[in-house]
Amino acid sequence: MSSRQSNRPAPGTSSGKKRAAKERVAAMRQQQARRERRERYVIFGAVGVIVVLIAAGAAWGITRQRAADNQPPALPKAVSGQRTTQPPWDLPADPVAGAERVGLRVEPMEGTAKHFHAHLDVLVDGEAVPVPANIGIHPSGTAMSELHTHDQRGVLHIEAPSADRRYVLGQLFAEWDVRLDQNHLGGLAADQANGLRAYVDGKLYRGNPAAIELTAHRQIALVYGPKDAKVDVPASYNFSPGE
Repeated sequence: MSSRQSNRPAPGTSSGKKRAAKERVAAMRQQQARRERRERYVIFGAVGVIVVLIAAGAAWGITRQRAADNQPPALPKAVSGQRTTQPPWDLPADPVAGAERVGLRVEPMEGTAKHFHAHLDVLVDGEAVPVPANIGIHPSGTAMSELHTHDQRGVLHIEAPSADRRYVLGQLFAEWDVRLDQNHLGGLAADQANGLRAYVDGKLYRGNPAAIELTAHRQIALVYGPKDAKVDVPASYNFSPGE
């Protein structure tokens, strides 16, 4: 009876032992290769996650920077002058000292980076109080603040050397050296009979009038007098051509 002879050495023979050893080595190498592949996958995955996180962080940083770049400059805090005398109020002895005290820049020439005009009316018991000429301008004419007046019309000139700042009404009163807050205008104080009201473009402003922002062609009115008095408050001002 014939049968096919197997070429595989018998397990107990020397050849069988060598073959078994080779198979174990091959299996170990395959197992090691699979382990190395898994480790590479883990490393590549971790690197990919890190790259994604770095890219996301960079994009978030760029977005935040762009948002910051688009934000307007901060509004200055409300400030004021110190005089508590009765109106009218003339120029202080040094018309630029108050400007420097509240951080306004005083330069030999008018700035050109930011140039606009606002208007201020001051009404006490129904009568107009003049806003003096040359607030913020040195008597010698050699220097002026970026916020100043040229005449008694109440036109406020903002002529700044840079465009990265904003301005509030209290800065003008600091230059004028007249007290201004929610309850005081110079030596005038709100009480049971009299009140101090502020209007912006004809609308009542609630809050400290020293914090009113100065913007192009904004009409501001400060009204002091009997609380029940009706006052004709202007909603706009007829600026001269080019103002």
